[in-house]
Amino acid sequence: MSQPGHLDRSANPPANPPAFPPFEVLRTERVYDSPWCGLRRDILRLDDGREQEHHVFEISPAVCVLPVRTDGRIVLVGQFRHPHGKTHWEVAAGRINAGEAPEDAARRELREETGHRAGRLVPLPGFYPTNGISAHWSYLYAALDCEPEGALELDPCERLIVQTFSPAECDALLRAGRIEDGFSALALLYGRLFGLLGE
Repeated sequence: MSQPGHLDRSANPPANPPAFPPFEVLRTERVYDSPWCGLRRDILRLDDGREQEHHVFEISPAVCVLPVRTDGRIVLVGQFRHPHGKTHWEVAAGRINAGEAPEDAARRELREETGHRAGRLVPLPGFYPTNGISAHWSYLYAALDCEPEGALELDPCERLIVQTFSPAECDALLRAGRIEDGFSALALLYGRLFGLLGE
């Protein structure tokens, strides 16, 4: 059994599936580029010799932060998301700036979006949020022993509020399907799995 806050390297999980060889990329076309994202169109040669296009969405790496205060309460943000027009509860998350270390980005996003600082950061398993269309990667951290530090530092297009919840309330939100953001659901579930959340 692993200690709370530590990945269990001795868990001896089943092996990953055997690796398939990648498809041959016959050509690549740039479809769109901006400071935020890119889109490319790859033409692949399939195993039977046919060609097929595959659109790949390009986005820089991100960090996702599960903030747990010294009193055991979990800090979530109620954030408006333009693509679907809804406001829901999330953990702190955001892009890693060019040249920025993931841990530094995690501390920055925690401060900017929640006004808290972490006593310590615990790395949790990272993940590909949308690996069918993108190689976008998110680092995941638990920010433990968090304390309020100052005012939020929001981008002009960010609309959010900060609220704390007990671990039981977060469990209830998960069970009710109210944590609709995949980053946040995974962060909370890993926090529970690795013994980082109280009762």
